[in-house]
Amino acid sequence: MVEAVGAELLVSDDADAFKQVADALGVWHQVCKSHVLRNTEQLVCQLRGVLEGGSDGSLEALGISREQALADLARLLELVRARRPEQGKELRELFLRYTGASPPRRGERVSVAYRMRLLLLDRWNPWGRLTRYRFWEGAGGERIDGTNNGCERAIGWWVKERYRTMRGYKRVESAERVSRLLAWCGSQLGSGGADLGALLG
Repeated sequence: MVEAVGAELLVSDDADAFKQVADALGVWHQVCKSHVLRNTEQLVCQLRGVLEGGSDGSLEALGISREQALADLARLLELVRARRPEQGKELRELFLRYTGASPPRRGERVSVAYRMRLLLLDRWNPWGRLTRYRFWEGAGGERIDGTNNGCERAIGWWVKERYRTMRGYKRVESAERVSRLLAWCGSQLGSGGADLGALLG
């Protein structure tokens, strides 16, 4: 697809498979800021709840107080909301504070300190992909907003038809014909050739 359309940039959610594809193809990659923010907010909320409920001793073993860990979580949220390219250095410093946390042995629970380490690493590693929209510009002056909302809208209208095959199509031919009809309608609407009312009669 990259070769067919001459794509220079891949915009996706934060699944690791897309990062591997972008790197293998040598294209720029923007990870959807909305996906990352939502995921970060959920994980921070979970870790806050754990920290406020007590400590398992893993932070103290690194010389980190519970208050410091809570402050680091708050700062992480601020950084992910701001998404300034230069803030990657600060995020790295936050991550380095927890690098001494060890992974669990078989049968052990994951420690709070190690969960902090993983979360901060998972945000620092793709920072360039999360902030790409700040400076990327296509050959024709194209810009992006840092989300994959355009892709999601296109999927919602024309690709998610595949889900309906599980809800009532009795014949393969019916699924194929309706999918082709919807794709054609989408092409007509996208080209400005017709409005939805005219297409649907």
